[in-house]
Amino acid sequence: MDRVRVQRLGFLLLGLAALVVVLPILFVVGTIIVRGVGAISWEFLFTAPRDGMKAGGIFPAIVGTLLLTLGTALAAIPVGVGGAIYLAEYARDTWLTRAIRLAIINLAGIPSVVYGLFGLGLFVLFLQFGTSIVAGSLTLAIMTLPIIISAAEEALRAVPTEFRTVNASLGGSRWQAIRYIVLPQALPGIITGVLLGLLRAAGETAPILFTVAAFFLPRLPHSPLDQTMALPYHLYVISTQVPGMPIGIQYGTALVLLALVLSMNLVATLIRSYFRRRRQW
Repeated sequence: MDRVRVQRLGFLLLGLAALVVVLPILFVVGTIIVRGVGAISWEFLFTAPRDGMKAGGIFPAIVGTLLLTLGTALAAIPVGVGGAIYLAEYARDTWLTRAIRLAIINLAGIPSVVYGLFGLGLFVLFLQFGTSIVAGSLTLAIMTLPIIISAAEEALRAVPTEFRTVNASLGGSRWQAIRYIVLPQALPGIITGVLLGLLRAAGETAPILFTVAAFFLPRLPHSPLDQTMALPYHLYVISTQVPGMPIGIQYGTALVLLALVLSMNLVATLIRSYFRRRRQW
């Protein structure tokens, strides 16, 4: 009976801990939905801001956020997954690889404002991309690389060694094992890492503040070297820098950003579930 009571007490404490975590999140999300849903309209979603951003919509900021997220994905996913494949499948366990892994872990903990200053110095000034979508996307890509590399490497290492052994016994090369066996089996974990990185990039303000975000630009960008508005920075601006801003527009912008992030999460979860059902272990 003592074991049963201890087990029930443990379940109760774990349930309370989960409740403590979930309730504030539900409160924040519920507050944003209740206060922001009244601002959502066709005009709000598909027109440019006007009257000092106190009227109109947030369409340029939505498009800018999508473009930055797409640019981040194009720059970060090949490099991140490629680096994870090298570390998990090719690199030997030496002091150099251990130092690289330690550096990746440390990079994941650097504040985003530091990445913004780095992107300003490298991409905006030194490479002369200017404040542009290219500079912002590359800065966000560097910021998300540690997350993608760490998650993808763990997913690759989780694939049973027996799969590689069978491939070698049949005369297959190491790359054939990676391409046709390891990568398909590790895709759910890789997608999770990519999702975490891109969701962080979509909601960051400090890196784009230095490299791409415009205070007020009521038009769409015409090239990757143009500035653009972005939802995180736009939300910061209308909440702190514009006096007399209607509270509904602030919460409506937050609701759109939240919906965008949750939509990306949902799509990635469906893709991850599809590949997980096809996994053979």
